[in-house]
Amino acid sequence: MTAAPLPGGKIRTAPELAAIVARLRAAGRTTVFANGCFDLLHAGHVRYLTAARALGDVLIVAINSDASVRKLKGEGRPLQSELERAEILAALECVDFVVVFDTPTVDPLLRELRPDIQAKGTDYTEASVPERETVLSYGGRVAIAGDPKDHSTRDLISIILSRFRP
Repeated sequence: MTAAPLPGGKIRTAPELAAIVARLRAAGRTTVFANGCFDLLHAGHVRYLTAARALGDVLIVAINSDASVRKLKGEGRPLQSELERAEILAALECVDFVVVFDTPTVDPLLRELRPDIQAKGTDYTEASVPERETVLSYGGRVAIAGDPKDHSTRDLISIILSRFRP
């Protein structure tokens, strides 16, 4: 089930966001785009998103749908539903909008929204961002944001499992 948009709220559909981004661009505002599974939210995510928001005027966070996370991470994932992940992200002060995407990559959403900046975490370099060519093709730029990666969902899951295994 895809996270239901909230009328006038932070969780929006891609077409709604495309119209919002166009209005923001016309007003001279800078839009920043961040994406990920955000399967088990942790302090590293908050630091990444806070740093991403500091790059511009508006932060849009795109999250993988439940089906997309399963394809990427396996049948045991996601740990939280897309609606729960969207609600938690929308509650963060640094996040202006949340959108769920179901495509194998985020490229189609980037082409639709055309944000000024795509922010990725410190586990990337600007050259290694998978969507880099898409962002550059419409005149956007890629930026690396956040603290050096010292948190990982994979590591947290391993720690939890190790503490509860007999």
